[in-house]
Amino acid sequence: MATAKNKKIYRGTGRRKNAIAAVILKPGSGKRTINGRDFKDYFHSEVQNMIANLPFAILGNAEEWDVEVTARGGGIAGQMGAVRLGISRALVANDAEVKPALKKEGLMTRDARAVERKKFGRKKARKHFQFSKR
Repeated sequence: MATAKNKKIYRGTGRRKNAIAAVILKPGSGKRTINGRDFKDYFHSEVQNMIANLPFAILGNAEEWDVEVTARGGGIAGQMGAVRLGISRALVANDAEVKPALKKEGLMTRDARAVERKKFGRKKARKHFQFSKR
């Protein structure tokens, strides 16, 4: 499938909620860093780490790529989704033939859901103050 064809680097940008992740893929030995820290140190849960590395799990080429990520904004969950999208986009930049496999799993679509803003005259975005007739 997607193998490291030459010694080029591939970039991908992912966004989720308020998080932005700039991903750089290099052919290598499978080293993964995010903001200078290892993925396992940054994403404390094994599930979060697994979700961030999902594109590699689907393609089965995790040991062929070194990943460097600069993530900012949002929280851990948003950054995790942004990293996943950025890795997917960088893999497609390397080899366009993998796009259908990633798209089938929903990894090429930006998740546009975000927190709804608070409206004036209400407690929260949709919650009203208690109504009293008298």
